[in-house]
Amino acid sequence: MGMKTGGKVVVLGSTNTDMVIAGRKLPAPGETVCGGRFMMNPGGKGANQAVAAARLAAAKGACTFIAKVGDDLFGRETAARMKKDGIRTRLVVDEKEPSGTALILVDAKGQNVISVALGANGTLAPQDVAPFKKDIEGAAVLVMQLETPVETVEWAAKTARAAGAATILNPAPARKLPRSLYPLIDWITPNETEAEILTGIKVTDAAGAAEAAAVLKKRGVGHVAITMGSKGVFCGDCGRLFPCRKVKAVDCVAAGDTFNGAFAVALAEGRNCEEAVAFAQKAAAIAVTRPGAQSSIPFRKEIA
Repeated sequence: MGMKTGGKVVVLGSTNTDMVIAGRKLPAPGETVCGGRFMMNPGGKGANQAVAAARLAAAKGACTFIAKVGDDLFGRETAARMKKDGIRTRLVVDEKEPSGTALILVDAKGQNVISVALGANGTLAPQDVAPFKKDIEGAAVLVMQLETPVETVEWAAKTARAAGAATILNPAPARKLPRSLYPLIDWITPNETEAEILTGIKVTDAAGAAEAAAVLKKRGVGHVAITMGSKGVFCGDCGRLFPCRKVKAVDCVAAGDTFNGAFAVALAEGRNCEEAVAFAQKAAAIAVTRPGAQSSIPFRKEIA
């Protein structure tokens, strides 16, 4: 398939406000752990990926973000913040549901547990996105995740496909997908856990990743990139694991989102998979050395 280039990325997805407590250890069920630090950060996989795409694109205004928010403070803050990053926002307001929120606990090693209340993200329907069809059709790359309804993801993927835009699905949080969705995906970017949930194959090394990638391709996906944390990224096309640079990880929140946003930018600029993986790995490596979700996402000048 001839890729459209031109650098325009559209992200369709979720926006949340993350309420984070960074403490010594993660509490066990029924346990209270005192002495943590509280932070309130903008998050949501979709919003994080949009911020990454906007900051890492060569041109200003290269990223458009489509999402649904509540008629509340969090929703208004999302709009203001996205504008600051130069993102063209297409926000639908839900009159009934609140904006999405996430409660995140992080321990001293940077491990986290997250509980998400989807709120308005969960009601983002195809008819909400239909007014922004032209944005999707004008994109080189459309990026989606699974914090919004899967039928909307499928509708958007069909729309992008028909217009010759490439589609990236970051299948997170992991869930089984309708078989009809796979053939509409040019690139799928699961992590090890997500790859296992989708395929039933344990992914702990390059061999397992290759096996999982083969299953996904058989279902109709164009290309597979499996992110394997500190081990690196397995690219199905190249048939190999790209190791990543060793860095001191402070906070892994949004590392995957940074990877996906950066990966989309590189593909939209016409780079091949090897170059796109390298660019995205560099961006993610910087993000894990800083605290926070969107606050940790680097700018393009830092990658050079």
